[in-house]
Amino acid sequence: MRASEVPGTALILFAHGARDPEWVEPIRRVRATLAARAPEVRVELAFLEFIAPNLRDCAEFLVAGGVERILVLPMFIARGGHLKRDIPRLIEDLRARHPQVSFELAPAIGEVESVIQAMASYALALATR
Repeated sequence: MRASEVPGTALILFAHGARDPEWVEPIRRVRATLAARAPEVRVELAFLEFIAPNLRDCAEFLVAGGVERILVLPMFIARGGHLKRDIPRLIEDLRARHPQVSFELAPAIGEVESVIQAMASYALALATR
């Protein structure tokens, strides 16, 4: 069953964050693309640092709105220290605060095979033009 078919489900695109306000633009474009392709899917943005909202505030907002299932998609290239230690702690804190809500942590987007293939295709196109 897709997130859009589950009542009370939301997807959080969770990125690191940066001091440069332009850094967030690609993440906003991903959200806008999702909204255009599947307007019935609730998608929010959250950040580890420097940009609001953080994951906890974003999740609290969704829970207050009646969301019962939250999928957290790390918009990271790979599973480094933040994804091995920090983010699982944040998820566990949310689970403890809201035991009635299902919190799911997806793999880092950069580790998904289709994304790896897209990055390789782009790199190859650059190298062969």
